Amino acid sequence: MRPHPDFGIYLHIPFCEKKCVYCDFYSLENMDHKDVFVTLLIEEIIAIAKKYSPDVRPATSVFFGGGTPSLLSPVQISTIMETLHDQLPIHPDAEITMECNPGTISIESLRGYKNAGINRLSFGIQSFNQEELDFLQRIHSPEEGKEAVRIARAAGFDNVNIDIIFALPNQTIESWRSTLEQAIALNTEHISAYSLIFEEKTPLFAMLQKGLVKPQDEERDAELYALTIDELSKAGFVQYEVSNFAKPGFACTHNRTYWQAKEYLAFGPSAHGFVNGARYWNYRNLKRYFEAVRVHGTGEASREVLTDHNYLYESAFLAIRSEGLSKRRFLADFGIDIQAVLIDHLDADILAEFLQVVELQEDTIISLNASGFAICDEISIRIIGILEEVLGSEWDAKGYEEDDDSIIDLPILQEKTR
Repeated sequence: MRPHPDFGIYLHIPFCEKKCVYCDFYSLENMDHKDVFVTLLIEEIIAIAKKYSPDVRPATSVFFGGGTPSLLSPVQISTIMETLHDQLPIHPDAEITMECNPGTISIESLRGYKNAGINRLSFGIQSFNQEELDFLQRIHSPEEGKEAVRIARAAGFDNVNIDIIFALPNQTIESWRSTLEQAIALNTEHISAYSLIFEEKTPLFAMLQKGLVKPQDEERDAELYALTIDELSKAGFVQYEVSNFAKPGFACTHNRTYWQAKEYLAFGPSAHGFVNGARYWNYRNLKRYFEAVRVHGTGEASREVLTDHNYLYESAFLAIRSEGLSKRRFLADFGIDIQAVLIDHLDADILAEFLQVVELQEDTIISLNASGFAICDEISIRIIGILEEVLGSEWDAKGYEEDDDSIIDLPILQEKTR
């Protein structure tokens, strides 16, 4: 498995003032253990740095996710950043992102985060409709969402993302169009637009089971998504992943590390990492995470080593859902002409209607077009099926093992991308 130059660092901050009804990321409303958490997170960084120091390349991205990282003080963020710089190589031009809730920041705190080294902010705005925010149980108003971006500019940030969510129960096309227009008017460098998912073990899923809410039907969901792609494209955003849109030059480096199957270290409860061909994940429980770090130095709960077979399928699955399949990369990493495989085995009408082939000077990229992104699950599964059919027996003969786990259940798809 050939290493790739980009390298990421993810830190999961598990605290929230109020957990949103739709969120299945690990978070706690109890703030009592923030100081202990920071202390043990630093211990984990030191331990992991010692463990992987010969294999770690300079990090091109650092991402504080959660939870709500902006519930940590600028001093706490600064202490964590100082430890990262002391223990791990960080590229001088690294993208360093922190997720923020608009209801938890001020001009003073943002200036403090910037002084600590944060150079990119991601605001969970979700909607500019108060009724929709109330339904999602967000703690900010539409105006506070806009004010957060204005404050970020005043604090000196020139790389800002906002999250917005469509396909809420009873959401109209007009309401979503209004949110899109107001998001575009803020002139941020990046917008993440997600379709609402009724994740199990969330309050929203419980509401669904009780018949208190009803999802949008697939046709309306697709209509809202098509509107999203159209409006953001007209506003100058480039879609580089299923849910992520960026102005030219502002695609999130950390997102691309995930979606291009590159390596990253992970710290904090429930965080997932991928280094040296092994995927590992930490305990999804603060108490167990604390105990593990105190005893072993890290919060690791389990890990799996990917065969080259699995790595091929993961790479293809992630790439087709983002910036596309690179002919040069698949030849270099796996000895496979991915373009020839798809031309020979994928239906011609699918190639013509949902994919595009871009010839570059030194590479060929096969990627989804706007219509393809609308049915990316179906197309990505079909491509994996073709690879299994074409390469399975050949790779098995070389000693590679099959893995029955569904490619859709990749731990990477459980991480945030903003």
